[in-house]
Amino acid sequence: MKRIAVFASGGGTDFQSVIDANEREPFCEIVALIASKHGIGAIERARAHGIRAEVYAKAEWPDIEELYKNLSSLLKELDVDYIVLAGWLKIIPESFIKSFEDRIINIHPSLIPAFCGGGFYGLRVHSAVIEYGAKISGCTVHFVNEVPDGGAIIAQRAVEVEDGDTPESLQKRILEAEHKLLPFCVKKLCEGKILKCGRKVTVLD
Repeated sequence: MKRIAVFASGGGTDFQSVIDANEREPFCEIVALIASKHGIGAIERARAHGIRAEVYAKAEWPDIEELYKNLSSLLKELDVDYIVLAGWLKIIPESFIKSFEDRIINIHPSLIPAFCGGGFYGLRVHSAVIEYGAKISGCTVHFVNEVPDGGAIIAQRAVEVEDGDTPESLQKRILEAEHKLLPFCVKKLCEGKILKCGRKVTVLD
């Protein structure tokens, strides 16, 4: 069974969706939660399910390259096969990405390539969608490369933008889609059913 580490910076609802799906039908071993700061909800979720939690806070690691060098050593020590970014807001250096090439996936709350890249995270994404007047938004799971939100797309789910939506109401509906899409993609990845060739990704039944 493949071993994964989940990276989170907030409440950890996407993380919880993977935990819940894996408890219903085991498809991986979640060996660690990596948190970007102390006191976040994702840490409590990890502890509630007996998952190791490690914090890599910016204040404690002012040198980002040193932070990821140490983190890389930990992940290799834990024999991690894949990394799942579930609301990870910390910059990832290219050196780390190359160390785990095609083994890091991320979920983003829009339909990439729209409303993505630097500065687009959390409610900022949904605010931009509404301000632009887009009629459709959604979420995307993609491989991580050196370009923010620029890696090959694995899967997407569309969510309609409704009249009168606020960033919070749109976020709530998109999160519901995220909580289905992310576990689906993690399961397929761990089962060897995601095939990547350049930017083309095939998800097998």
